Amino acid sequence: MTVITRTCTLAFITLALASGTMAQPVKLGAGSYWLSPRRGDAPAPVATFRTEAMARQAAPTNQWYSSLIFNAAPEVIYAQPLTFKATPAGLEMALATRLVLPTERRDVEIHYPHRDPLVISPMAFAPGPARLAKAGDWSIDIEQASGADRMLSTIAHGSPYAYVQISRGDVRVSLPAPGERIAAGADPRVLALRVKGLAYALFGPTGVRWESVSPTEWIARLPAGSGYVSAAALPDEQPATLQLFTRHAYAFVTDTRVEWNFDAAHSRMDTTLRTTTRAMEGDNTTPLMGLYPHQWFNNPAVVDKLGPAFDTLRGKIRLIAAPSFTTTAAYTGFVPLWPAVTDAGRGSELRELMKTDVRKRRELLPDKENIDDWRTSAYWQGKGLQRLTQLMGVAEQQGDTDARDQLLKLTRERMEWWFSGAGRSYFHYDKQLGTVVTYPDEFFAVAQMNDHHFHYGYWIRVAAEIALRDPAWAARSQWGGMVELLVSDIATAQRGRADFPFLRNFDPYEGHSWASGIGLGPYGNNQESSSEAVHAWAALILWAEATGNRELRDLGIYLYTTEINAINHYWFDIHHLVLAPEYKNVEVSMLFGGKYAHNTWWTDEPRQIKGINLLPVTSASNYLATDPAFIKRSLGTLKGDMAGYAAHGKKPTNPPPADIWQDVFAKYMALADPAEALAMWDRWGSVEVGDTRTHALHWMLSLADMGTPDLSVTADTTLFSVFKRADGSRTYLAYNATRSPINVRFSDGKVLSVAPGALGKAR
Repeated sequence: MTVITRTCTLAFITLALASGTMAQPVKLGAGSYWLSPRRGDAPAPVATFRTEAMARQAAPTNQWYSSLIFNAAPEVIYAQPLTFKATPAGLEMALATRLVLPTERRDVEIHYPHRDPLVISPMAFAPGPARLAKAGDWSIDIEQASGADRMLSTIAHGSPYAYVQISRGDVRVSLPAPGERIAAGADPRVLALRVKGLAYALFGPTGVRWESVSPTEWIARLPAGSGYVSAAALPDEQPATLQLFTRHAYAFVTDTRVEWNFDAAHSRMDTTLRTTTRAMEGDNTTPLMGLYPHQWFNNPAVVDKLGPAFDTLRGKIRLIAAPSFTTTAAYTGFVPLWPAVTDAGRGSELRELMKTDVRKRRELLPDKENIDDWRTSAYWQGKGLQRLTQLMGVAEQQGDTDARDQLLKLTRERMEWWFSGAGRSYFHYDKQLGTVVTYPDEFFAVAQMNDHHFHYGYWIRVAAEIALRDPAWAARSQWGGMVELLVSDIATAQRGRADFPFLRNFDPYEGHSWASGIGLGPYGNNQESSSEAVHAWAALILWAEATGNRELRDLGIYLYTTEINAINHYWFDIHHLVLAPEYKNVEVSMLFGGKYAHNTWWTDEPRQIKGINLLPVTSASNYLATDPAFIKRSLGTLKGDMAGYAAHGKKPTNPPPADIWQDVFAKYMALADPAEALAMWDRWGSVEVGDTRTHALHWMLSLADMGTPDLSVTADTTLFSVFKRADGSRTYLAYNATRSPINVRFSDGKVLSVAPGALGKAR
């Protein structure tokens, strides 16, 4: 099997980029990409607001703080539990509180806006424009320099503190309303205040003198050589809480790192989140960190160490005094395709659908050169290509090798046409940002760097499907280098590179991805289609297996398991720890840094609102069955949601089919109740543009035969799935992407032998 390592591929790409005189296009194996846009296509945005050191690295787009590097007046940064905004006056800091906002949809949105902030400012100079000076894995340094003068603010996810350093002079603290001092005299270094019902504390060096200028202004008179303060919000006004915060206020965060380790034998992902600090005075270097629900829930290693908690948009953020903590998650696996079905009652129907879909295979793809076709962008092309490969898998398992070969040939042709760079559509590497973008632009994937993981996830999954059947195609000297270029754009694991940033879309502390590249808007970054994010990480795993890249496999499994855990908390709230009691919907469809809502970017039609966090429903979607009761509860709201939508009278110009995405919902139901799914599915109803009728029916018939996903059983291989029928019997699947036979051991004791390049099945 051809082995492609990320190290050699990235080195190859870097070598090509280093040649400033290289003619366009740049060859990469059999493919090519361009170093500048063609035909007047607009370039990617410029990340102006970085320090010189940060400008030598690829720009960290698509992060919770990315607004900072693109805007002279950056948007609010939602760090949780605190919110921040860098302004000409200094650093605004606030503890966000809940706002319930009714909508025209007759539901509510939950907002935690940035309001009533404290403003921390140097007195001896005016802060300059805000620039990103350093980025840890979940912490950043914001520099506001003016000539030789400098204000440096460090903030981090989960931290209740802001750490502020100034080059000279004293510090002013401006309040949004008169503040009442609390716990006065307990420690002369500490200023604790109650402001509009919230408690804050500021901590200066030994020798600081806190001076009240007015009811809304305090000054920290700093001793010479000690130009720093830390500021914090307090979860309560208990003396013990203030003492706890004082003990850790001088452990200034200097870096944050995530480490992941996959235990393949036990299918377990261990993730360690580590904070590095510097003691500004004293010898306490232990930080106070706030754990999100997905980090503390069901984590016995930390439960006894947790202290006070903040009520936040993400539920209770609970404090722990520790330099690091570890979370553990089971990797529950997936296989690239499901086996043949022999349903006597509907087998002929499946054959008829497959014959029709294969005959119309070219219609399943967008027209590659028709600029009037709204599907010519990389997103729609990727979805079209995946339609072919999903259909190909069904044909292959059902024994129609001729159909499989026709579909494989068409898929390769279209992938190679795009990768060649010779047509209307092409890939462009932007050196100043460190990113790969595609033209024609859609969904602002170039203009705002949006959705790269969504788009490239389809391409990587399709490439993996080709590679499993044609390993030579995936060689770097052929088309594998172009695939690795896309992998690197969304999943570079090395920090500080000039060519691509560390984990472009993924937020290691929040545990999920962000879709917006530049983070515009008053509520921070956002992600809508959590399911397409998971799909991208499954694609990484499959590509890694197809190419023998264990390092990438482990990264993919880290991203896959972590994002699923976050979805179950913050989108679906299956543990009932996060969503506000006022929130009327079953799930969240749009998650922001400062709010969550039940809507989409393009429509408030309820079926699409629900479906955007389900599609594409593939063999990697078993995680959606974590709570089967939730599936039925969620789908049970559709009738009422549609009635409410009709009642408020909005009539779109181009209304969708009344049964839009009915195949998506039937497949979703099949994860909980296959019989009900088959009953609700309409063979002639609407079909989501990333799917086919053949694949939808095969999906449901497979679950009717095998049972629903059993996520309690794992295996010692990467590609596996387990299903359980109502009578308790199990079906075991495993795919062997290697060239040698393997014996797969499942955690319940079952052993399955699988031939090379084959799908194994046992009951």
